[in-house]
Amino acid sequence: MNLASPDSDYLDVQEYLIGLKTRGVRLRLDRMERFMAALGHPEKTVPCVHIAGTNGKGSVCAMLDAIFRTTGWRTGLYTSPHLVKLGERVQVDRRILTEPEIVAYTRELRPIAARLADLGAADEHPSYFEFMTALAFLHFARTGCDVSIIETGLGGRLDATNVVAPAVSVITSIGLDHCDLLGDSVEQIAREKAGIIKPGVPVVIGRMPAAAESVIRPIAAQRGSQVFSVAEEFGDDVERYPPTNLEGDYQRWNAATATLAARVLPSRWRLGSEVVICGLRQVDWPGRWQRFYVDGRLFILDAAHNSEGAQVLDINLARVASETGRTPVVIVGVLGTARAKPLIETICRHVRELHLVVPNQARACSHAQLEALVPAWFRGTAMRTTVERLFPSPGVCAAGEGNDPLVVTGSIYLLGEVIVRLDPNRGPLESTLQDF
Repeated sequence: MNLASPDSDYLDVQEYLIGLKTRGVRLRLDRMERFMAALGHPEKTVPCVHIAGTNGKGSVCAMLDAIFRTTGWRTGLYTSPHLVKLGERVQVDRRILTEPEIVAYTRELRPIAARLADLGAADEHPSYFEFMTALAFLHFARTGCDVSIIETGLGGRLDATNVVAPAVSVITSIGLDHCDLLGDSVEQIAREKAGIIKPGVPVVIGRMPAAAESVIRPIAAQRGSQVFSVAEEFGDDVERYPPTNLEGDYQRWNAATATLAARVLPSRWRLGSEVVICGLRQVDWPGRWQRFYVDGRLFILDAAHNSEGAQVLDINLARVASETGRTPVVIVGVLGTARAKPLIETICRHVRELHLVVPNQARACSHAQLEALVPAWFRGTAMRTTVERLFPSPGVCAAGEGNDPLVVTGSIYLLGEVIVRLDPNRGPLESTLQDF
């Protein structure tokens, strides 16, 4: 008799997935292809849109999901990482995968993954991201999704999601991020992202450096894939870009990318201009310059986690100061000094009070590393603290004073920690399964 409780079942599954995650990132496509073959190729069952990019890919995924659902299509949405719960990564019609569903799928997939390892070497066992990707494909197929919107994890060429045969490929932006895995130049990273381009399948490209576009276009030409460019279609004036309920100029860029992808899709999807406009007005994608109020004060969550994000953050911090007439107070935590440096420098141009925190992730910058990046010219106060001190009880933030606007930025993992402190009903935070 199995006396295990549902909670203990889920804890067992979490321990198994954590074990997969500790093996690290192993970018290979052949292993994922064998996994898909063993499952009967669920990735071929549901038509999809495949989305890569340095920044904006999650937002574009959410926008396309909203556009498809406006027409009544049943959608599968696969994104990563999650903010709070593992099930956020795999959604059907924006309903996140439940703990019992995760348990059931893991029990089904685990012996298949083990058998693949037994047939080869230990390195043949699917990784954590590959396992979750396979789970998503299986779920979308079994729940009868009409279309799936699939976000890459890292890069594109060797990403586990690159086993799909999409109706359209999308590359949202190119910037320097994950350089240890993807290359240390815009051109190298563009080449990896362009790996999602399939023969004869159109590709939509968002706003990006000319150096990146000069790499992507020849690859598309070699594969007979027509390129549709946001810059060519909408120009440089952001006011000509489609509006969306998500705030910020960069979300207008993302909205243009999603709009162009919808236009490129065959007419059978019925994604006319009115459908696109309606969908873009009701996008749900938390943590991207997301405004609400905490104890009567303006509170903003924004996952600006790299140099490209820092450029947008520069504009947004200036805007919030202009709108409120007060200098914002910023709470920041980042993974990796290469990401932290441009963010810290940008933030220091706009604040007099900076709170440095260390997200609960192995790759997080320490307090000392963050302090070392504060510019010598900064005349404000930069202080070490913790999420627990800043958010001592639900709905309370101890940073700043009076009506100071509050901004939490940097790692998406930090945002997850803050969310569950403000609203414990969202927790418990599944932080051990966030990274990757």
